[in-house]
Amino acid sequence: MITITEKAANHIRKQLEKRGSGVGMRLGVKKSGCTGLMYVVDYVDAPASNDMIYENHGVKVVVDKDSLDYLKGTEIDYVRTNALNQGLEFRNPNVKDSCGCGESFNV
Repeated sequence: MITITEKAANHIRKQLEKRGSGVGMRLGVKKSGCTGLMYVVDYVDAPASNDMIYENHGVKVVVDKDSLDYLKGTEIDYVRTNALNQGLEFRNPNVKDSCGCGESFNV
């Protein structure tokens, strides 16, 4: 299961409104970076047949089945540490290690 905080849902909803279309946000992983995997975030116009859909606070997050093993239990939040640093944060209980810059992880 993937969960979305209310702050993250509001942020995603605003981004979809700015875009003018889309049914939700896609969250996946791909092989990359110094520790092996990185998150991939995109808009979803139409889910694929092998996608899992999670909805919280009226916002859908779509995850392909291949990425789901790496993302089970992840909470998506929107954080603002100061005026310049803000964005989505992925609290993934499966992560064993991450690189120093925070761009990649392994499970």
